[in-house]
Amino acid sequence: MFLQIVIMIVGLALVVLGANWLVDGASSIARRLGISEFVIGLTIVGFGTSMPEFVVSITGAIQGMSDVSIGNVIGSNVFNTLLILGLTAIITPIAITSDNRRRDIPIAVGTSLLLALYGMRHTLFGMGQSDGISRLGGIFFLLLFVSYVVICFIKDRGETPTKAAQQTEKKIARSLLLSLAGIGGLIGGGQIFVNSASTIAQMAGLSEKFIAITILAGGTSMPELVTCVVAAAKQRNQLALGNVLGSNIFNILLIIGTSATIHPIVFGGINLIDMGILVLSVVALWLFAVLGRRSRINRFEGTLLLLLFVAYYIVLFQSL
Repeated sequence: MFLQIVIMIVGLALVVLGANWLVDGASSIARRLGISEFVIGLTIVGFGTSMPEFVVSITGAIQGMSDVSIGNVIGSNVFNTLLILGLTAIITPIAITSDNRRRDIPIAVGTSLLLALYGMRHTLFGMGQSDGISRLGGIFFLLLFVSYVVICFIKDRGETPTKAAQQTEKKIARSLLLSLAGIGGLIGGGQIFVNSASTIAQMAGLSEKFIAITILAGGTSMPELVTCVVAAAKQRNQLALGNVLGSNIFNILLIIGTSATIHPIVFGGINLIDMGILVLSVVALWLFAVLGRRSRINRFEGTLLLLLFVAYYIVLFQSL
């Protein structure tokens, strides 16, 4: 038990160190290339921190375990929006840009609604023989994902920095290596943490379902959590927002799209409560960002997101 605790601490240290490298490297790349920190968070950081979910879901798809693929994505997105953004907003209010309000957050809402309506059309509308996503549906999700990333880079390309400004930044190769090292630390450290924490929980006699809902779901989202906390501490809240929105969109369009293309996904263990909280979480974010009087998500609203997360987990635990 003591050895596993030491290993878990080492994994957590790797995650924290990797997050620090990734935030610094990605921010430097953004400034040097004239790309907004939000888009860097949405793409490079978002993809890097979503790798644990990608590996888990693709492995589940290859083995024909649909519940693993879809459950991992739903749990991670809820964790990202309610816990991570809530905690980030409490540390420092998250600024919301006009593009966030008009495009990015509505697209996050739209992808969640698309997953709920497309995947549960039998339960909701009596269409099809069962709830799930076919290979054709997976390809459709992948096409949407590629289109969104291309649009983000085209629309958010900023002014080319001056030569003087470029000289103050790290060399692009060094920044890229720093970002890649950060992603490696996040993935490797997160895997070490999840494995050791699961072993400790099993030694303590906790059930596999309890472990999956708490440790594994939180563990695969740990890269996003630590990256956003570090970004918030460094006053890079647009990087944090881009990371969460990017991870959520990646999870639905890329991971579910790829998983369904490999093996059609059947929503066996997923119910309306799970899908409802997924949609509710991004709708709450949209309400705070779009309908709020200030162009930011403040500490009070961050606290509300955290309370919604706690309420959902209470419901989950009661159903064990």
